[in-house]
Amino acid sequence: MQNSKGKYFDFDKECRKAGLKVTLQRQEIFEELRLSTDHPSAEALHERLRIKLPNLALDTVYRTLTTFANKGLINRVETAESLGRYEAIHSRHHHLICRRCGEIKDFTWSLLDEASLPDNVGNWGRIDSKNIVIYGLCDKCLNNS
Repeated sequence: MQNSKGKYFDFDKECRKAGLKVTLQRQEIFEELRLSTDHPSAEALHERLRIKLPNLALDTVYRTLTTFANKGLINRVETAESLGRYEAIHSRHHHLICRRCGEIKDFTWSLLDEASLPDNVGNWGRIDSKNIVIYGLCDKCLNNS
């Protein structure tokens, strides 16, 4: 299967590599997230999945997303409200977040990705990733002001 940026991702293989059983619920949660472009919350995913999996508990969605994020299968996008929003994109990118409506947009910034960290940060320890989150108001919210 391909993620939303076209990069091939073998979900079953990655689950097994992470020591996770491949279950129908896990497959459906991942697939719905993979097809999403809006960085949904656990609640939003749960609502979407209730059509296919009417017995799916919200707690199961939360636990599955947390497990996936801890195993590196998905990303949790940190927001100012501390609301967990998720994505299944595995390519380097950053986020724009609207403070009013909460919309999240992806963007790439190769200059930042290639830049060296300042010495006082680079000497901190092991850096696993660099991500930029930019907050502001999207065009829709600006035009509705």
